[in-house]
Amino acid sequence: MPRVSEEHLERRRRQILDAARLCFARKGFHDTSMQDVFAESGLSAGAVYRYFKSKDDIVAALATQTMVGLRATMLEAIRADTLPTPAELIGPIAEYIVERSGPEGPVRLAPQAWSLALVRPEATGYVRDAILALREVWHEYSERMRAVGWLPENADTEAVASALIGLLPGFILQHLIIGDPTPETLARGVRTLLPYGEDRA
Repeated sequence: MPRVSEEHLERRRRQILDAARLCFARKGFHDTSMQDVFAESGLSAGAVYRYFKSKDDIVAALATQTMVGLRATMLEAIRADTLPTPAELIGPIAEYIVERSGPEGPVRLAPQAWSLALVRPEATGYVRDAILALREVWHEYSERMRAVGWLPENADTEAVASALIGLLPGFILQHLIIGDPTPETLARGVRTLLPYGEDRA
């Protein structure tokens, strides 16, 4: 019997996630049941459970997808010919987050996924991998900052990356729970704290 291709498995996985996203948009993720996901995807319970053990697992996967998009946005910026200053980098990233933070936006799933990762082993892998991948991007940015002279030659770029990554969860929580700051406010604060490159011509 031929083995199922990786492409088929990934296509089926995306089918389930797309269906869940539609259900969450329609009913909210709290009121969406796994039965809703089965019906929307057109797949049997067994087929869905082959990929995701629970709704919490799906939430973690969707939140992680958002981080993948965020990572891609960051990589494009930091690999540009002209390195963006920290404020120039954080502003568009914050705007990306805000655009996806509406009532059923995927960014709203992120804090839930973080909390699930603390208590649900099936969610831990998704969230841990997403965090590590994002921290790698901050590390690449820190390396480039050191290369252009914005950081000392002996700077511990891994430590810098560990510090910088904390900016985004903090912004997400403030934006979702308090309703501020704006991307412009965040960029202004970062410019004050990390004015590297701001004096360039």
